[in-house]
This record gives sequence, C-alpha cells and structure tokens, in this order.
Amino acid sequence: MQKKIRVLVVDDHTVVRDGISALLALAGDMEVIGEANNGNEAIELIKKLMPNVVLMDIAMPVMGGLEATRRILKDFPGTKILVLTQYDDKEYFLPVIESGASGFISKAAASSELVTGIRSIYRGDSFLSPSVTKLLIEAYQRSITDKNSHDPYNELTQRERDIFKLLVEGYTTQEIAYSLSISPKTVEGHKTKLMNKLGVHNRFELIKYALRKGVNHI
Repeated sequence: MQKKIRVLVVDDHTVVRDGISALLALAGDMEVIGEANNGNEAIELIKKLMPNVVLMDIAMPVMGGLEATRRILKDFPGTKILVLTQYDDKEYFLPVIESGASGFISKAAASSELVTGIRSIYRGDSFLSPSVTKLLIEAYQRSITDKNSHDPYNELTQRERDIFKLLVEGYTTQEIAYSLSISPKTVEGHKTKLMNKLGVHNRFELIKYALRKGVNHI
C-alpha cells in the first residue's frame, strides 16, 4: 500500500479546517493527521505527530503563520510548509518566501491546486499558485528599485529569457515545453543555465530576482 502524505492543517477557522480535511480525504494519497488553531498549537502537534506537510494560515491569534513557519523550519527542518493566504494579502508575499516555506497558495485557488501543491512540496519541489505569483509580481514590481550596474540578466539568451518569464508566471516544465514547442529536457537544460547565470537556485529565488528587476523588463 502506498504511504500517504501526513498533513497538519493550521487555521483559526473551524469551517476552513473542516473543508480542507474533507477535500484531502478525497485525494486518496494523503490524510489529515491533526488540526491546529494557531502557531503555538501547530508546533506542539508537530512534536507529537511529525507530519510531512503543514498547511499554514498566516493571520491567526497567539502566534501567526510567519512566526510559526520560521520556528518550525528551525526546529523541524524536514517539515514542508505550504502557506495559505487570503487572495489580497499582498504585504505577506515576500516575507512568506523569505521565511523558508516550500509553497504559497491562495485560499481562493481551485481545490486541484491545493492537492497539487501538497504533492509538489512533499516531493521536494516548490509550489507557487499562478494566481499568487501574478499578484506578487504586480504588487512589488514598482516598489523594488534595486538596480545593479552589472545585470547578469543581460547575459541570458532570448530562449532563456522566454523560459525565465514563463517560470515566474507559474508555468510548469511540461507547460513551457508545450508553449515553446521544445522538449521538457531542453527546458530543464535552459532552466539550469539561466539559474547559473543569475546566481539563483530555485523558483522562489527567480521570483525575488524578477521582483527586483521589475516584470516589465523581463
């Protein structure tokens, strides 16, 4: 029998926790092993239950999601955290990325996105909801003005720039390959090269680079 993904749901709204639990029960390959009302409760439950993935709300009493995420990843580095947020919580985007969470998804996202996000971060990948990625870029592109005299972006080929833009917009390797009429292996090759040129290591760092540069210049 396939080992199920052990999920802890952290949210201060009972109806939200119940809804998520019911949804994940239908996925087949995951189970909700516990629920917490705030960050403090989450930390205590993680000690006892050792979940694979934590679904973490941001705005909660006693201890919010950002502080809880930082503490959990410090004490339980093997735990994967997928942060849930209201659609318009733009001020939390960069702090969430910088907290070390593996993924970021809007509560307004489709249920399939939530399931995909859990599976992705469980495998060790990062996950950003496309709708969240779009808002993140729009919210910060005008406020980020850090300009470097030497911009490694100028060293990217046009194909690498095309792939970079699609990556930060939330497209998967398969979707990029289809869009550009190239193979997934070729996409991965260009992805590795552009990351090396930009000095980044994952999609979150690509997003942060895009924010500093401004999406209109990509």
